[in-house]
Amino acid sequence: MADQLDWRRLLNAQRRKGKAAGRAYTARLGEDRTEHERDHDRILFSTPVRRLQDKTQVFPLERNDSVRTRLTHSHEVANMARSMGTTLAFVHGGALGFPGEVEPLRNVPALLEAIGLAHDLGNPPFGHQGETAIQTWVKRHSVPRKDDPASFDIFDAPDLSEPMRRDFLKFEGNAQAFRLLTRLQILNDDFGLNMTYAFLAALMKYPVPSDAVDKTSQARKKFNFFQSEAEIAAEVWAETGLREGVRHPLTFVMEACDDIAYSVVDVEDAAKKKLINFNVLMAWLRYDACDDELTLDVCERAERSHAEFRDAGLSPGELDDISMQMFRVDAIGKMVRAAVGAFVANRDAIMAGAFDRELMAASEAVVLWTSLKRFAKFHVYRHRSVLEVELDGHRTVHELMDMFWKAIIERKDPDDLRSDREALPAYVYSRISENYRRVAESPGNAMPMRYRELQLVTDMISGMTDTFAVSLRDDLRRHHG
Repeated sequence: MADQLDWRRLLNAQRRKGKAAGRAYTARLGEDRTEHERDHDRILFSTPVRRLQDKTQVFPLERNDSVRTRLTHSHEVANMARSMGTTLAFVHGGALGFPGEVEPLRNVPALLEAIGLAHDLGNPPFGHQGETAIQTWVKRHSVPRKDDPASFDIFDAPDLSEPMRRDFLKFEGNAQAFRLLTRLQILNDDFGLNMTYAFLAALMKYPVPSDAVDKTSQARKKFNFFQSEAEIAAEVWAETGLREGVRHPLTFVMEACDDIAYSVVDVEDAAKKKLINFNVLMAWLRYDACDDELTLDVCERAERSHAEFRDAGLSPGELDDISMQMFRVDAIGKMVRAAVGAFVANRDAIMAGAFDRELMAASEAVVLWTSLKRFAKFHVYRHRSVLEVELDGHRTVHELMDMFWKAIIERKDPDDLRSDREALPAYVYSRISENYRRVAESPGNAMPMRYRELQLVTDMISGMTDTFAVSLRDDLRRHHG
């Protein structure tokens, strides 16, 4: 790889399907949108995006309509990403070296908005607890228990490599998003939604496989593709000038927007649920952030607005709600500007593939950002009401995986997933989405049978919404007696 990444390759507008057909990229005849604008529209109108409206952001199975779901979170991340992309292209385009032929004024904001909208598509139901539930189910069934003669090792298959095992032991929603968009959203071929190379490269926050995870490196602390998509990842890197462990520059921007969103809006949602209030937050920030100038400025502005609203005779609930809204507006604005400044300041290291930090950690807003994260961890994520519902989600995922696993493996021919089954496993197997079954059953699927069986379970679980998971569990419970 050259010393510096090249925006012409990083913004590669070709798609895998066109390359496979031997067609060089040309602008689509009669199409007014750029390819990256089309990427955004493909994501926006896709089924997985609609499912996000019933997937947990922080609070599972939340009945308060004003509390965010994965969909509202993703739209907010996409909005911030587009805004930052607009600033980078219009204000800093020359300093960042955007060449005119890649149309940065249109394509940089469009690409960032698209990956912002897509970044959580692979997350299972019940938030990060869903990921943990999948991991613990796999771990529980990978070691036979002496006190349970019916237990067995799901990895007891000679053709499973260690990276294949780690794909499931360390199951990762980011890798599932990459798989979803490149493999599972089938129309009539094997290219998924057929996104551009630039989109697929920028989507990878952690451009490594599961056996190359390194918690000391920001780009390697998780993984972003399974062994089943390793060849696709290699193709994406080859087409964009990247390599394992090196992020697309715009990935840092999308990550910063995600960091900003959850650090601020999770706290606002906690206030809507009456888990915390404005005064508790202000007291925390003033104590925890000490003499940080940016944090104190945010607090002072928020407290002045709070005093003005109080004098207007609002009820306590209204006062707290509007004060938190004004805090959110100012805090996000300052953090977005700080993230843009950090990207521009670290441009050389980023374009050399040598920058391995979060933009927020390298920004002037680092103290505010980290203080808000500590506040949420202490006051929100550990609240008993949150933990209780997460526990129910964890149990739901385990029950579903138990039932699906039995339905998958209890067939007459172990070498054919389409083989006949008895009535109950046949019914449960039929409840797995047809496109997931088609991918697993395909004669062209080169993965070992045990890998395909496990992936069929995780594909199905990851595609569920919170409500569907609970209703399906209840239905299958009824049939299991």
